[in-house]
Amino acid sequence: MSVLLIENDPYLAQQVNLDLTHAGYTVTVVSNPEQGEPYFKELQPSLVVIDQAQFGEKGLKLCRQIRGNNNPVLILLFMNQDQLRDRVACLEAGADDYTLLPYKTEQFLELIKLYLQPSTKTPEQLHFSDLVLDLSHRCVYCNGRKIELTVKEFDLLKYLMSHPGEVLTREQILENVWEDNNGGESNVIEVYIRYLRLKIEQEGHKRLIQTVRGVGYVLREG
Repeated sequence: MSVLLIENDPYLAQQVNLDLTHAGYTVTVVSNPEQGEPYFKELQPSLVVIDQAQFGEKGLKLCRQIRGNNNPVLILLFMNQDQLRDRVACLEAGADDYTLLPYKTEQFLELIKLYLQPSTKTPEQLHFSDLVLDLSHRCVYCNGRKIELTVKEFDLLKYLMSHPGEVLTREQILENVWEDNNGGESNVIEVYIRYLRLKIEQEGHKRLIQTVRGVGYVLREG
């Protein structure tokens, strides 16, 4: 698998490059975010890593450009802070997840492994109403229409479709989708739910992801 790393800190770029190479990835390092999109189109990598802490809005802009055509590539950010506004900015730019600086090799590689490790399970699907979730190919169809989802959007929908008709609290969703056992900010869930609804409910499709005020969310019809 190939990785496109957008990083202008020579030391950090070298360390990440070394770690990924040892883990079996082919890495291309680009120091300027303005060059990121052309390199992405040429390389078509499995993973894009952007140092948003270094590039700020330019890093988020590149993230939006790559995600602009609903490209399902995995996008991870390096960030300095873990505040709600930072999580939301990460999400709204189209990133799938982030890791905090200072850089930690094991934490970073575990995050990548979580997303990119190949599945050895038998092909499997989840069905609910007009939704079909293909677990082996990580894609979703709504009334026969293929919908492109980011990694985290897919994981959230998978969790909801694994518990149809069951009211899931925000705490349950954070723990099972975000692996957040500390009761972190749940507002980020609302942003992901909104994005899922926008994609699923195109062309006047009925609402399936419903809000249970003060509790959480449930996947049900009517």
